[in-house]
Order: sequence, then C-alpha cells, then structure tokens
Amino acid sequence: MGGDMIRVVIADDQRVTRDGLALLVGLNEGMAVVALAGNGEEAVAAALEHRPDVVLMDLSMPVMDGIAATAALAEQLPGTPVLVLSTYADDASIFPALRAGAKGYLTKDVGSERIEAGIRAVHAGETWMDPVVQQRLVAALAGGPPAVPAPAPAPASPVPVDDGLTDREREVLLLIAEGLSNAEIAQRLFLGQATVKTHINRLFAKTGARDRAQAVRYAYRAGIVPSDGG
Repeated sequence: MGGDMIRVVIADDQRVTRDGLALLVGLNEGMAVVALAGNGEEAVAAALEHRPDVVLMDLSMPVMDGIAATAALAEQLPGTPVLVLSTYADDASIFPALRAGAKGYLTKDVGSERIEAGIRAVHAGETWMDPVVQQRLVAALAGGPPAVPAPAPAPASPVPVDDGLTDREREVLLLIAEGLSNAEIAQRLFLGQATVKTHINRLFAKTGARDRAQAVRYAYRAGIVPSDGG
C-alpha cells in the first residue's frame, strides 16, 4: 500500500484507451498510475512488480484475457482488488469475471466520476457494480432471465417478513437497490461512511445476505422495493 495514495495499474489492449485512462486516473487527487499493460500477462507481471492498490482491468485482451488475469491476481495477490472496465455487460462476461475474483465491474460508457468512485470503493474493500450489472446479478439470483433496463424481478406478491430492520436500515437498503455506493448513501442521508457501513453490516446480518446483490434480491422479495420500481 502507498499510504494515502491509491496506486493503480491499468490494463487495456488499446493504447488510446490506456493512455486516456491513465490521464483520467492521474488527475484525481490521491491517485497515481504506476504501470500500464497491454494484455493480461503484462497486467499480472506489472501487479507483481509494483504491488498496486487497485488494478483496472479490461476483459478482451490478447495473450491472456482479463478474466484469466483476474484469477491469477486473486491467487497471487489476493489483497489487490481488480475493478473490471469492459465494453461488455453480458452474462458471459460479468459472471466469469466476478467468479474469477473481480471486486467491481463497470462498463466503458460510464463517466469519469464513476470510475474514480469505483477505484476508491474497491480500494476501501467495497464492491462496486454498474447499475446494469447489478440488475443482471439480481435477476440471476432471483432465478429469472436478465432484463435490461427493466428493474430486477420480484415475486408477484411480496413475502411479508419480520426481519427486525430499523427504518434507517430499510432506507439504506433502498439506496443500495438504487445502485448507490457507501459514499453516495452517506451523502444522501447526511451520515458518515462508517455509520453507513455499520447499517449495511447489520442489515446483512438480519436478512442473511452475504453481499449487496443478495441484499437487493431480498429487498424485492420482501416488498421493500416495489416490484414496479416506483
């Protein structure tokens, strides 16, 4: 770790994209790009050499693709989170990347502020998903076909539950379902990020969710989020 500086390795097979991302990331306060890689093999080698705080990983690359590189990093540098930044948001890309160990997944049409937020989130130990990716995860957990951009599916009749969630925890869960990060939730509710994290840990424990996607699925099934998305 580099103290307060978040050190980033960027892997993308297109030079113009690599250079653009390097410029974008380097403009953010507290971030520095320590290496660029043109394929997954180079990404793994660069990460082993520089020990970055975050690896920003493309998926479609020659020699070794991003999924294989992510799996290699999860094994060799388990403390270094991978944030995928891909053109693709289909099941054949999302689920293998997450199974390989990626901590976040963004599509390349997101704005620079979302990339910055994603880097900070995975560095802080959080997951970070593009809303379209989160919808596909919820759809898969609910057992239905992915629907984009439709809201995540829910049972026809919400299942009434006595989960013991406080009003604040339900409020936080609703914002998770909207795809907000911990920092964004804190800003929306005028809370500290540590307080938000405490609420999330408590609602996870009460609902039995292991991660944000399962918490969102629970919110729909329990009727906390209306099935019509309103």
